Amino acid sequence: MFGARTASVLKMMRRIRVLVVDDHGLMIEAVRIAMDREQDIEIVGEARSGREVLPEVARRQPDIVLLDIRMPDVDGLTVLRELRVRHPDVKVVMLSGLADPEIEREALHAGAVAYLDKRVDPATLAACLRSVMDGAAAAAGTGCAPPDDAAFTALTEREREILVQVSRGKSNADIAAGLWLSEQTIKYHLTNVYRKLGVKGRPGAVRYVFEHGRANELERPTA
Repeated sequence: MFGARTASVLKMMRRIRVLVVDDHGLMIEAVRIAMDREQDIEIVGEARSGREVLPEVARRQPDIVLLDIRMPDVDGLTVLRELRVRHPDVKVVMLSGLADPEIEREALHAGAVAYLDKRVDPATLAACLRSVMDGAAAAAGTGCAPPDDAAFTALTEREREILVQVSRGKSNADIAAGLWLSEQTIKYHLTNVYRKLGVKGRPGAVRYVFEHGRANELERPTA
């Protein structure tokens, strides 16, 4: 039998298995190329239509399904709900080009663990996938971080507004344009966000959001 130390090492060495679902081959290829650089993440398969997802999940046994919300036959939300019923242990990260808060809330309510913009930076995507797995392990053990987390509540309304855009994979330029601010102002606010959360850069901020179960919290108006 493996000792506790050996089992722990094997768990750390295990790669995160990801199934990519998108009807655009270029998008799938882009994710593959980006994740090839990550030693702890493995793309184990792909699907290009909603109907292919359940059979591929059964065949490939992924840890995470990276799921496009717009599919040519069965839409992503329908697939998500089916996955939650048939494969409840598989984590689903929605990847979409739709900037629609209502659809995002619906996806998170239906069981998605994250909702990212398709233009997400590869480093942010990798950090999100790791956070999904770390969060799943933490939930099985000690649970999520307490809702009165001082670091998070120290953020101003503007800082939270920018952080939610970062967690969706938006670039500084996109955030600046959407909020009618300069990129320099966005960088200034992000510097404060990183300092308050005690993280290093954008991937660290995204990791914080998902590890601490703050994705839904960021959607709520502050008091």
